[in-house]
Amino acid sequence: MAGGLFALLDDVAALVKLSAASLDDVAAGASRASIKAAGVVVDDAAVTPKFVEGVDPKRELPIIKRIALGSLVNKILVILPIILLLSQFLPWLLTPLLMVGGTYLCFEGAEKIFEKLGWIKHHEEPKKESKHGKKNDSDAEKKIVRSAITTDFVLSCEIMAIALNEIADEALLSRAIILVVVALGITVGVYGTVALIVKMDDIGLRMAKKDKPGTQKFGRFLVKAMPKLLAGLSVIGTFAMLWVGGHIILVGTDELGFHALYDFVHHLEEPVAAIAGVGGFLGWLVNTFFSLILGAIWGGIVAGIAIGFTALLKSGNKDDKDTTGQTNEEMPAKPHAEKDDAEAAADASSTADAPSSAEHGAGSADHGAGPKPNYAPNPGKDSSGS
Repeated sequence: MAGGLFALLDDVAALVKLSAASLDDVAAGASRASIKAAGVVVDDAAVTPKFVEGVDPKRELPIIKRIALGSLVNKILVILPIILLLSQFLPWLLTPLLMVGGTYLCFEGAEKIFEKLGWIKHHEEPKKESKHGKKNDSDAEKKIVRSAITTDFVLSCEIMAIALNEIADEALLSRAIILVVVALGITVGVYGTVALIVKMDDIGLRMAKKDKPGTQKFGRFLVKAMPKLLAGLSVIGTFAMLWVGGHIILVGTDELGFHALYDFVHHLEEPVAAIAGVGGFLGWLVNTFFSLILGAIWGGIVAGIAIGFTALLKSGNKDDKDTTGQTNEEMPAKPHAEKDDAEAAADASSTADAPSSAEHGAGSADHGAGPKPNYAPNPGKDSSGS
């Protein structure tokens, strides 16, 4: 009996160890996947606060909560099943899809740099207001949430695809669990940070009204720091997108058979990686730097093509409108031209008849020549003429 009990306890201990190991694997996989997706996460945290600009402060947190729930739906119910099926049945398709996503990240980063340099116009989505002019009513909130969730979907696709690429060797169930953990952790982290950023100025204002001078000073610091924090997040997010996108392209080209770029970076990475103590960090820096450069070049080429194609389309539409406008202006010009010709003919005819009229007028003038009789009474003289 005692032997059976000890055997059962051994089995329980083994099961606990196995569960702990599985949890460790899940945690390690989730950590690796989350770190790789850091560039997209930072950009997500930088983009989202813009959606609640101008909103009633009382509605900011509820809107962020709705966006966060929509983001979870995107990641877990829509994206996760699709990429799991692809990884199970069409694993060869993941690298090209990941490279498409990496190209999009490079394009977004390069486009933001072009906007900062003034090479292209900065495009922002106009504020959506209801017909009553209020931004905090239910219709306006639905539009804000829908727009934010649509933007989040693109970023969530990148996050989940990058995360999956880091755990592609795991079993299907492990992949699913790790991706769910990544989705939950990143969503809570991103939108918790966004909520804190959005409320930073409110927290600062409240602290600035406190009695303690130190608290007031820190509150004013928070209020002044918020715009700088958002600007800093935007810059970091831009470079992070170029780094992550460039690294995806670097690894993807190597996996597809083009080894020159990856071998070049790896060759430069090896000497510094051999330095004791800091070699791993220095190797990572070298890889990150060249991934950033590759991302900027790749994104710049794609952005240049996209901008040129867009300008060509706009030019074609403008030419069509100008041609249509010219045609519409020329069509009604015919009646006026005919009318002018008729008037010119009439003037010519009148000019031809003018001499006879002049002669007749002259004869009448000669016939009536001479002094005209004065029939008006002369007040200076009487009727007898004396």
